[in-house]
Amino acid sequence: MWLRRTALAAAVVPLALLVFRDAPVQVLGPDQAAVRPETVGGAPRPAIVSRAQWHADEDLVKEHATYTGAVNAVFVHHTGHPNDYDCADVPRMLRAMEEDHVRGEGWDDIGYNFVVDRCGTIYEGRAGGIGRSVRGAHTTGFNAHSVGVAAIGDFAPGVPVPQALIDGIAKVGAWKLRRGIDPRGTVRMVSTNDDSLYERGQAVHLHVVSGHRDTFETNCPGDALYARLPAIREEMAKLRVPRK
Repeated sequence: MWLRRTALAAAVVPLALLVFRDAPVQVLGPDQAAVRPETVGGAPRPAIVSRAQWHADEDLVKEHATYTGAVNAVFVHHTGHPNDYDCADVPRMLRAMEEDHVRGEGWDDIGYNFVVDRCGTIYEGRAGGIGRSVRGAHTTGFNAHSVGVAAIGDFAPGVPVPQALIDGIAKVGAWKLRRGIDPRGTVRMVSTNDDSLYERGQAVHLHVVSGHRDTFETNCPGDALYARLPAIREEMAKLRVPRK
């Protein structure tokens, strides 16, 4: 969650330092990244608003993108914004988020791979190529082989979760997951960081579609959105291409 400013968050080592201790990755410069083949997902690619379209400040990005293998898990987050925002204002909100993540939190870029608003619009988050397995800075200990999707809002108990938001998360998650994975199932992952809920090197079985709280001490993605994860998994499964 982006906007949390609790004592717990203050006590946690900055995430920008944690993600570089994740599983081995390949670091590519801009020219190499441009020619790297896209990963093959399990659903059609949805419409996505690119960083260029929401006018991301690429001068803020501190490091070249790093890449991992195929995506085995989707971690759902929330940003902590008020829920009554105008969807037309989201590009401006994303620019403010980018600046806060880099200049405020000290991260190298936006932490999330994708961001979805309450109208269901999907935005490119972290730089590196939306069709590639870009390692995010979203889920301490489990950034490799996963994708982080953040919903704009706070989703406290009792807050309605728009169907358009559920659909948007399902579309991008169904597309990014590698073929052959059931979004309703579980996946074996290995923690790469002691600051997660699991010690480094510990193997755990997680839902393919999990909430941030499943691997880190946080209330993210909010109780209301967390309660809707089963619906997101079901919708994601409907969009998946059967394995051949």
